Amino acid sequence: MFSFIAHPYPKSESFKEIFVSSLGAGAAVYLFLIIFQPFGTENFQHPYKFVLLFPYCIIFGTAFLMANLITSRFSNWNIGSELLKITFILCTGSILSYFYNSLFLSHVKLDIVNYFYMFLYTLAIGIPISIIYILSRYIYLKTIHEKKAHDISQHLPVSPPAQRQNLLKISAQNTELVMNKKDFLCVQSMENYCTFYFLENNSLKKALIRISLTNVLQQIETSSVKKCHRSYIVNLGKVKKLKGNAQGYKLVLPEIDFEIPVSRSFIPSVIPQLQQQHS
Repeated sequence: MFSFIAHPYPKSESFKEIFVSSLGAGAAVYLFLIIFQPFGTENFQHPYKFVLLFPYCIIFGTAFLMANLITSRFSNWNIGSELLKITFILCTGSILSYFYNSLFLSHVKLDIVNYFYMFLYTLAIGIPISIIYILSRYIYLKTIHEKKAHDISQHLPVSPPAQRQNLLKISAQNTELVMNKKDFLCVQSMENYCTFYFLENNSLKKALIRISLTNVLQQIETSSVKKCHRSYIVNLGKVKKLKGNAQGYKLVLPEIDFEIPVSRSFIPSVIPQLQQQHS
């Protein structure tokens, strides 16, 4: 059970994706209410009943939007984190729904027992919708990323293509690192330091320099040397294999013993370039 909860889960990164998914969440709640009419809604008679139910769409859509905006900056997101976020959405939605129902629909006195019933109603609606959302989104992203990674990997050469003898120069304070572009593999950032991975006489070398990843990118970025993650810059010309999962993609370079992640926000700039240079 713990291993399932700790499994990585792709979180929404762009505002567009967050906004669209929030609209979808609100619409799903509204459709559930007007189609199934649960919890006595069927017996609620009013000429504008469906109009009066629409604010629940706004309430849960807003709660979904708030939760995703708050958690968009978090890292190491997993299924457990997603479940906590969903719990926050349901609690927030139940509170707002209770006030709306009490003040504008039923006109009953605010009471903790009545809110408890509203919370149960919210769980009854929210849990099945949340389960469908989490599983369908995970399966969809995993499927499309794995398929695309497989298609691209089939066209990657066994030996990386020859690169011109361009020099990459990295300057930081009193330190300067110079290497051929064809020998450069990647840069890994950790706090205020960057570790450079490169080849020297066909042997893997590492150099640790006090410099920000942004500063490094400004000095060495080319059409094939790209930032692919908030902590990585990679030479796409050295990529031998591409792997896909629900969170995005991972780049495999034969010279290093770890896989380089591609954040979903960098997919539009990295994956097409990888396809182009190996097509």
